Amino acid sequence: MRKLRVVVMMHAALVPPDSREGYSEKDINEWRVEYDVLTALKGLGHEVLVVGMEDDFVELRHAVKEFKPHLIFNLLTYFHDSGIYDSAVVGWLELNKLAYTGCNPRGLLVASDKALAKKVLSYHRIRAPRFFSVPRGKKVRRLPARINFPLIVKSRSEHASTGISQASLVHNLELLQERVEFVHRNVGTGALCEEYIEGRELTIGVLGNSRLETGPVWELTMPKLPDSAPNIVTSRVKWNLDYQDEIGLETSKAKGLSTVKGKEIDRLARRIYRALGLSGYARIDMRMDAEDRIWVLEANPNPDLSQGEDLADSFEQRGYSYSQLIQKILNLGMRYEAPWKS
Repeated sequence: MRKLRVVVMMHAALVPPDSREGYSEKDINEWRVEYDVLTALKGLGHEVLVVGMEDDFVELRHAVKEFKPHLIFNLLTYFHDSGIYDSAVVGWLELNKLAYTGCNPRGLLVASDKALAKKVLSYHRIRAPRFFSVPRGKKVRRLPARINFPLIVKSRSEHASTGISQASLVHNLELLQERVEFVHRNVGTGALCEEYIEGRELTIGVLGNSRLETGPVWELTMPKLPDSAPNIVTSRVKWNLDYQDEIGLETSKAKGLSTVKGKEIDRLARRIYRALGLSGYARIDMRMDAEDRIWVLEANPNPDLSQGEDLADSFEQRGYSYSQLIQKILNLGMRYEAPWKS
């Protein structure tokens, strides 16, 4: 295996310590993915340089000049406090003819704009909940035609369940207006309002540029969630470890899926990945309703790479150890045919 010089690009606030010793599980959870990726890269024998990014390219530009990396390992999820600007950072990497891990800027831009992504999926006749979006500064006066309550209201462009709580599920116009204003005011983005699909929460990981590999269908369950609480992945569910224990949060291989249904989900994930122009790696989130119909919720390029999280766990069942998965993602970054290469 070729040993590479790798710059690991991450948020400055999430640069991890050299050891987890002495830190609480809550502390570790903040920088778990950064720590796990760095540990794997070093264990693989690569020469690693960490660059903690703020809101400029000064340190990255210096690292590229002095370290001359073979590749940038991209762990950024936002830039200038905006999730949609992660595509601009990757665009900068391409303009500087640098190889990088994860999704290309076009795929990131389309997938990060959830309303735009849904329009692309609609063009490809891929089933997704009906929706409408409300730009900042605009109000909801009435429901558009053919849209029905209940609706779930979330940010049009932010990741990681930002701004999603149990109050995000609304059943009337007054609550809808309140929640849209909440997203505008507190998240600072447009609001995406889509019909709520009751059902099983399924995900599937995808690896690849042109040739694709998929993991097994994965499922998120919350068996101790109160009956009055909607079955949605809120910000609290995603990030609060105590609450995860309280509701019995578990992610594992989906049980009871027929072979036919599993193949349907696999084919659908590949179609979505290609329709949105993704590369590197991604996680596709879906719902399966009571009639076993699959509904696409969203595609997540560059999802959580923590050891023990959905993507790593699912591909472990395909024979990838965590280190092998990280090496695979490195290889995909090196082989991606960016426009400048041609």
